[in-house]
Amino acid sequence: MAIRNFASWLGVAALVVAAAASARAGEAEKRPVVVELYTSQGCSSCPPADALLGTLAKQPGVLAISLPVTYWDMLGWKDTLASEANTRRQKAYARIMGHGGIYTPEMIVDGVDDVVGSRTQQVKAAIAARAQDMPVLPVSLTPDRRTVRVSIAAAPVAGLDKDDLGKWGTPNATIWVFQLLNQATVNIGAGENSGRKVTYHNVVRALRAVGMWKGQAVSFELPRHDPSDPPHDGLAVVVQQGGYGRVLGAARIARPDYSPSR
Repeated sequence: MAIRNFASWLGVAALVVAAAASARAGEAEKRPVVVELYTSQGCSSCPPADALLGTLAKQPGVLAISLPVTYWDMLGWKDTLASEANTRRQKAYARIMGHGGIYTPEMIVDGVDDVVGSRTQQVKAAIAARAQDMPVLPVSLTPDRRTVRVSIAAAPVAGLDKDDLGKWGTPNATIWVFQLLNQATVNIGAGENSGRKVTYHNVVRALRAVGMWKGQAVSFELPRHDPSDPPHDGLAVVVQQGGYGRVLGAARIARPDYSPSR
């Protein structure tokens, strides 16, 4: 899937209002807590957070993704996995949260909690808190030979209170698609981590806002492969209030259920 071209393709051809939702948001069910780690191969404080993210990636009930950023490339080592899109996403969070700047390692938990990514107990506490108090908008990903079908249920959203609606709109959420690389091990040759071998998990290789969810059930298809796609072996879809606010729904598909057709 060429994510950079997908938004226009979605708008003209693929985003449709479902006649009936197969799953209702009011049902008593769970979704994963979304954990985003902003990291850099050029940051000496990041390897412990990268290891923690790897642990979280194996934890049931957590969708843990790694977003390598570019702004430490000036320290002598160009991050081989970083993208400007990841950096822009972190900056957007900083604006929304009223932060004066950005840093690594930073974990954003479910779109609302900001935690230093190497502080294990604080990270676990934030995840546990969000797991007990989360909106649940059902999102499903169904693969076939050429596409992955994304289905998002209709409002109401279980666990979404009036304060949330007043802050973000009724309802007004961005549909994000992330292309993920399950694992990448990098031998870092210069900079603060020179000589270290670091393994990264669920690395975001491309991301794109592909549309808006406004309370109606929607269904669309993502093509599995485009020649311009970066190497990846999984997809995640996150529905998020206001673009960079509270996560409403999330789902992930990975090998063996997903692999880009070649």
